[in-house]
Amino acid sequence: MSSVYSVDVEITAPVNDTEVTARVADAIRNLFPEADPDHREGELVATVHTMEGFSEELHRAEILDTARSVFFDDLAGDRFTFDLKKQAAFEGRVNFAVGEPAELGDIHVVVTVREPDAEAYIDYVAPATEDGKPVDTE
Repeated sequence: MSSVYSVDVEITAPVNDTEVTARVADAIRNLFPEADPDHREGELVATVHTMEGFSEELHRAEILDTARSVFFDDLAGDRFTFDLKKQAAFEGRVNFAVGEPAELGDIHVVVTVREPDAEAYIDYVAPATEDGKPVDTE
């Protein structure tokens, strides 16, 4: 990723009594390979400064339009948030959580974009598509 982008990606995931903490950490790392989750009071917390691995998974899974929709739906100023299903993340898949949270809770992600701006970063992470293929908007 170009050094033009300056972002803070905060990832939190509840760890329930029935769950193995290491598995929840693996779920986070499956989608955010740069993450090094810390255990804090019933949850794992990680901060990364790139969504490169996550973006690669969006491209691979061909869900860029879905991701863009989710990101723009909750965009406020320089920040957007989204939730991911833990079970899918365990399997290395991106599955956005919408509606009621899963029984074991979802992975919550808050992205704060400092440079250049949130819309440009979303375009980078999940570019617009045409016939399912990313289009270059530059």
